[in-house]
Amino acid sequence: MLFTVRLKDNKGFMRAFKKGAYVGGGMVTVYFFPNKTPYNRLGISVSKKIGCAVERNRAKRIIRAAYAECEPMIPIGYDVVFVARNGIAEKKSTDIVRFIKTRVIKEIDKKAGNK
Repeated sequence: MLFTVRLKDNKGFMRAFKKGAYVGGGMVTVYFFPNKTPYNRLGISVSKKIGCAVERNRAKRIIRAAYAECEPMIPIGYDVVFVARNGIAEKKSTDIVRFIKTRVIKEIDKKAGNK
């Protein structure tokens, strides 16, 4: 990924959950919070409620692939946390890409004051 590193620490996740804005969809919820760095940080949270380890790993792969495809369009300088919801294992990355392009990018731009 070009402008992104992984968000690993719990403090970053909790900051995005508590102080950040979010966009909800049927298969995924996206939290975002400005991180004041020249790159984005990507976090993915998949609960055991989603299914067994195979389904959780598939959900993470789908989200990572969708994010990588949309990465050049996402504004830089944000912590972006994806929370998988039930039914994501049956979806394809193109469904998540459509959600990111139509809702997430617009919300981040709106919060940043770009549009």
